[in-house]
Amino acid sequence: MAEVDVVVVTYRSCETVRGSLELLAGKESVRVFVVDNASGDSTLDIVRAFPVEAIALEENRGFAHGCNVGAAAGNAPHVLFLNPDARIAPAAVEALAAAAETDASVGVAAPRIVEPDGTLDFSLRRFPRLRSTFAQALFLHRLFPNADWVDEVIRDTSVYERPGTAEWVSGACFLIRRPVLEQVGGLDESFFHYSEDMDVCARVRKAGYDIRFVPEAVAEHEGGASAPRHGLLPILAASRIRYSKKHDSPLVALATRAGVALGAATHTIVSGGGVAARRGHLRALAVALKPLPSDPSHLVRGR
Repeated sequence: MAEVDVVVVTYRSCETVRGSLELLAGKESVRVFVVDNASGDSTLDIVRAFPVEAIALEENRGFAHGCNVGAAAGNAPHVLFLNPDARIAPAAVEALAAAAETDASVGVAAPRIVEPDGTLDFSLRRFPRLRSTFAQALFLHRLFPNADWVDEVIRDTSVYERPGTAEWVSGACFLIRRPVLEQVGGLDESFFHYSEDMDVCARVRKAGYDIRFVPEAVAEHEGGASAPRHGLLPILAASRIRYSKKHDSPLVALATRAGVALGAATHTIVSGGGVAARRGHLRALAVALKPLPSDPSHLVRGR
């Protein structure tokens, strides 16, 4: 098996991180780095009970920053980024590394992700288009649930049954070749939370590498099908706007901002999540109507 550095970034993950480490800690050819984003709970106590390298950060500078710190601590030819609420067995890690090693065009290899009950998580995605941004804002995905143009998530279950290429993949679990990670400059730390996985996949593709889906490698993710918590909706809006500003033309970026604002407004009006959800969407609307903050961390409630 090729050597793989596994990077797990934690933040108040005491209830989930144990399962993430049990399968990989101490296993041959796998070196696990846990980067804790100043959790302030018992997360590090749980982590230190395993044969892993724990890195305690003094402040939470975001998921991407934690990933970069963990990746820099190792030197294996492959880096696997794994959420603390996700699990993957060594054999599945080996399958991902093999996919990258046997084809030099592969920059990122991603597993099939399932919920704990075996339900498929739709982890393969399309890059945002204006049509999908506005379709989501106007709830057209509910009128045309099987139309590709209304959604960025690939929901055709047959796609998940065979190897293939994806535009981008969920950051809950993916492997990237270290030379490719270094070539693209690591994860972009201006994304405090959300869209950093989409961004790194876009840059890997622009560098000429493939994003390979490896269905025989299976990972389990507890939060795979869950919607963002209401308090994170503002940071999600900021990240989507930041991504478009980085990768699209100024005109498209402006239209994307308008689409994000429209989506926040329509969801504020008709959200079924109660008062807390409406407040989250209203805060996201405020974010979309203002210049992007240089430090988006203050947008996250409960830090």
